[in-house]
Amino acid sequence: MPLSRAGKAARRAAAVVLLLATAVGCGDAGGLEGAGPTPTAVGPARLWPELTPASSPAFEIGEVNTEVVKGVEVPAGDDIRRVDPVGIVRAEIAASPGDYDGAKAPYRDTERRMADCAKGPGQGKCPVLRPYYRDLTGDGRDDLTLGFSLLPGRTTAVRVYTVEKHRLVQVMAWEDALSGVELAGRSLVIRSPSEVAGYEYRLQWTWDRDQRAMLLTHDEMLRTGPRTHAPRPSASPSASTG
Repeated sequence: MPLSRAGKAARRAAAVVLLLATAVGCGDAGGLEGAGPTPTAVGPARLWPELTPASSPAFEIGEVNTEVVKGVEVPAGDDIRRVDPVGIVRAEIAASPGDYDGAKAPYRDTERRMADCAKGPGQGKCPVLRPYYRDLTGDGRDDLTLGFSLLPGRTTAVRVYTVEKHRLVQVMAWEDALSGVELAGRSLVIRSPSEVAGYEYRLQWTWDRDQRAMLLTHDEMLRTGPRTHAPRPSASPSASTG
C-alpha cells in the first residue's frame, strides 16, 4: 500500500520546519546566480552524541511497496503493452471497495467515471490517464507508468508496474495533488504544490534491484519563485550553556 496520509503529513511538516529554521536553505533549480561573499567553511557539528542510536524506525511508512495485481492476466510473451490499463485500474477499484464503492466512499466518482473508458485511457471523461512505457527496471523490457484521477477532488494516483514470472506486479504507488510528473533514466519524479509560497515538493523514486521495487530516494522542498532577499550564512551550532 502507498504511504499513509499521516506519513505524508509528517514528512511534509518536517520539511516545512527545516525550511523555516534555515530561512532560505534550498537553491533554485534554474541558472546560476550570485549568493554574496562565500562564508568560511564550517565542519558538521554532531548534536546530542550521548543519545543511543535508534535501531528501528519510529513510524511505518512503507518504503517498499510491491504487490501482485490480482485479476489481471499478462498475455503470452510478457509484453506489458498488451495489458489493458483500464483493466488494471478496475482491478484496484475492485480490491478496495471501501475507497470507491458507495455514496460515502472518498473516490466514488472515480468508479462512476470508469464507465466512460470504453474508448480507452485519456479519452473523454475517463479518469485513467494516458499510459507511458519505459524500461525502468533495466531488464530490457518496457514497464508501465500509469495515473488515474481520484474523484471528487484534485488528487491523482500514480502507479508503476512491471512483469515478473508472467505476473503483473505493482512496484510503486503514490497519491497527491500534482504539479508535474517526469521519467528520467530509471527514476520517476513527482512535483507537488507546497503549503509554503514559492516552493514545491519534489519526490523521486528509483528502481532498486535488491528490493525489486521503486524506492523513494529523494524527498525535498525546492524553490520555484524568485528570492525575496539574499541568503545569509547561518551560524555554526553550539551547545547550550544553560
